[in-house]
Amino acid sequence: MSGLSNGWLLLGGLLSAIAAALHVLIVLGGPSWYRFFGAGEDLARMSAAGSWWPALLTCGIAMVLGLWALYALAASGLLSLQLPWPKLALSLITAIYCLRGIAIIPLRIFAPEHSTPFLVWSSLICLAYGVVHLIGLRQVWDQLP
Repeated sequence: MSGLSNGWLLLGGLLSAIAAALHVLIVLGGPSWYRFFGAGEDLARMSAAGSWWPALLTCGIAMVLGLWALYALAASGLLSLQLPWPKLALSLITAIYCLRGIAIIPLRIFAPEHSTPFLVWSSLICLAYGVVHLIGLRQVWDQLP
């Protein structure tokens, strides 16, 4: 991918990297950070009780987001990595972000009592990430192996 320069995928990769770093910071911040970022009272309580589950789950999410960042940054041309199946991976990453973004719509319609402010703003963020990835992916599609 060397020489390829795509600002949209660069932005997408940086956004995913920021999200990954934020998840690590939530683990380090403890229960109050789980609450503030909307992870739910159950995870916050488990973290306060010393359970390993919230940290494991949150670090797992951070690792996935970090991998997604690598794919976008490699496809942008910033990193000279040859990751396997870039078209498939970036298509799935884009689809997951977009689907997560629009998943709030049926929830707001059919179960508005479960639609928290966290779900609304996190959905908007995910949709924005998905659109950024979609624009970048469309621009480099023919250049990806």
